[in-house]
Amino acid sequence: MIRISNLTKEFSGQKVLDGLNLDIEKGEVVALVGASGAGKSTFLRSMNYLEQPDSGTIEIDDFKVDFTTISKEDVLILRRKLAMVFQQFNLFERRTALDNVKEGLKIVKKLSDEEATKIAKEELSKVGLSDRENHYPRHLSGGQKQRVALARALAMKPDVLLLDEPTSALDPELVGEVEKSIADAAKSGQTMVLVSHDMSFVRQVADKVLFLEKGHILEEGTPDQLFNHPKEERTKEFFASYKKTFI
Repeated sequence: MIRISNLTKEFSGQKVLDGLNLDIEKGEVVALVGASGAGKSTFLRSMNYLEQPDSGTIEIDDFKVDFTTISKEDVLILRRKLAMVFQQFNLFERRTALDNVKEGLKIVKKLSDEEATKIAKEELSKVGLSDRENHYPRHLSGGQKQRVALARALAMKPDVLLLDEPTSALDPELVGEVEKSIADAAKSGQTMVLVSHDMSFVRQVADKVLFLEKGHILEEGTPDQLFNHPKEERTKEFFASYKKTFI
């Protein structure tokens, strides 16, 4: 169980996150949707302390931190429990796909090269990249780079995988291969929090959808509840805009 309580963040006096509360069950996929500027990416980045929240707590099983008193050691523990996949792939350009996945296993988890290699090969195989493990990022497509980034995150065996618009930087024809790898990880029981503008993918992969508006969770429910039976007017407007056909 992951519990986030009273998560608050201001930028220049403006509240971007306004006392958010969220419980995530093990194996659950939670999707954050909403207009640009609603606070979705800030929510993700605050969870693993890439953004420093003004207040709030996070509990992951028996580990709990208060963001107002968090220590450097707590930050390290938190980041070992939460792995993040960004819009931009953030790969080491001078290292092969295999070495990119091995890096965290050796540096953070202190595994031997042999152990790290075994795990990295397994994760690259899961995302369909066994034949690209010795390729450098410059020789990989955008979709392949993002799958390496996903394999790198999953190799760390995080309690929660955070995905910040993982396909938004990709050409349309490359989106499917990355989304398939994410869906496969979800089916295997990986707990996830996903920010995405791809509503069809959210409907397919999410167990729970949160609609954020100006730093608040305005509405939450299953994909069917939010997409087909939203209660709030703002939620209705948002999803209606995705159903329009433009000619």
